[in-house]
Amino acid sequence: MDWFGAGVDGPLVVIRAIHFAAATVTAGTLVFRAVVRPVVCRDQAIAGLFRTQTLRIAWIGMALTLATGLIWLLFQAASMSGLPFAEAMTSSVLSTVLSQTQFGLVSEIRLVLATILAACLAADRFPLGYWLAPAAALGLTAAIAWTGHAGSTPGETGNLHLASDALHLAAASAWVGGLVSLVLLLALARRHWTVAGALLAWEAAMRFSTLGIVSVGTLAATGIVNAWILVGSVHALVITGYGRLLMLKLVVVAIMLVFAAINRFWLTPRLAVSSGDEPRLEALGQLTRNSVIEIVLGLVIFAIVGALGTLHPAIHLS
Repeated sequence: MDWFGAGVDGPLVVIRAIHFAAATVTAGTLVFRAVVRPVVCRDQAIAGLFRTQTLRIAWIGMALTLATGLIWLLFQAASMSGLPFAEAMTSSVLSTVLSQTQFGLVSEIRLVLATILAACLAADRFPLGYWLAPAAALGLTAAIAWTGHAGSTPGETGNLHLASDALHLAAASAWVGGLVSLVLLLALARRHWTVAGALLAWEAAMRFSTLGIVSVGTLAATGIVNAWILVGSVHALVITGYGRLLMLKLVVVAIMLVFAAINRFWLTPRLAVSSGDEPRLEALGQLTRNSVIEIVLGLVIFAIVGALGTLHPAIHLS
């Protein structure tokens, strides 16, 4: 398969993309839930439904992360062994990958983090479980950095790259993953419409906006660091398949930022204006639709990132 002039392993790209999406949605859902808890707790009806829905999303996301992580490990075992997939599925090959490669070690660490996360979700009604769950989910997501290009960058540059990539993944989780919970909460506010519900939606959107600004700033800073290490020059950005895919990712991110700006500076303030229910409901509906569009664009970015991780960095090809 040849995308953007570079050979791409289609099945591996798909698995990586689904894995990234599942992990970031799980982490972002739990982070956003913690951020808006003081607001949501004011309405017990919405709070109960929101807790049930976000907990369900977290369980599904974690299960999907584990399943795709296992498939990813099997693909990596076949790739590292140089054998056809069926021949590589032996205990000796798999045990070697798990015990003697960085990918295998990171997979084991992430399995421990997933186990901790599962325990936290099971104990969600207890404060320790509730507050430890976002940390475990973010750790599960950020550890992906050690499975990609950052994990193979040597020396002090490698340490910088790992820190930058881990922060990049955590920020992406808070923004893109958090959008899923935001949409759920906005839908609940619309279903249980009251003046108090409108104010709840406004405060939740404002809190998410603050979280989004911090996330976007982190993504921009870490993205520059990652591009400096992996691309190196404008020439490499333009002439390589890796660079062209990266430019496509930046275009999609820019479109997401346009929708985010509309949500923050135009639609969210309208929820707080006491001009009757109809304008507020219209703003709430538009805000929900724009957030869904942002989620779809985020999924496109995960697909691009899934492909980027299978290509040689542009700096090696320029």
